[in-house]
Amino acid sequence: DTGVGKSSIVCRFVQDHFDHNISPTIGASFMTKTVPCGNELHKFLIWDTAGQERFHSLAPMYYRGSEAAVIVYDITKQDSFHTLKKWVKELKEHGPENIVMAIAGNKCDLSDIR
Repeated sequence: DTGVGKSSIVCRFVQDHFDHNISPTIGASFMTKTVPCGNELHKFLIWDTAGQERFHSLAPMYYRGSEAAVIVYDITKQDSFHTLKKWVKELKEHGPENIVMAIAGNKCDLSDIR
């Protein structure tokens, strides 16, 4: 869904920065981050896809070949939680066979407006 905070999560992970005025993603953006783990380096290639319905048809070209997907919802918007089922179904039916899926409830700092 749009406005759930996908770009904010990616920006925080990649740049360790939070922008209160981040613009909506148009299409998709791509970022990378290399993370040390023990004696190894793990490189994350991250596609941050737009949440607007008009971009839904583009999603398969971003998750094709992916090893993992994080499905984000906004804890203050119940509709975004219900949309999770649609994305899980989409990834199970059309995504890579062994894709790992994680669900993230975002905007926990706004729990008082739930």
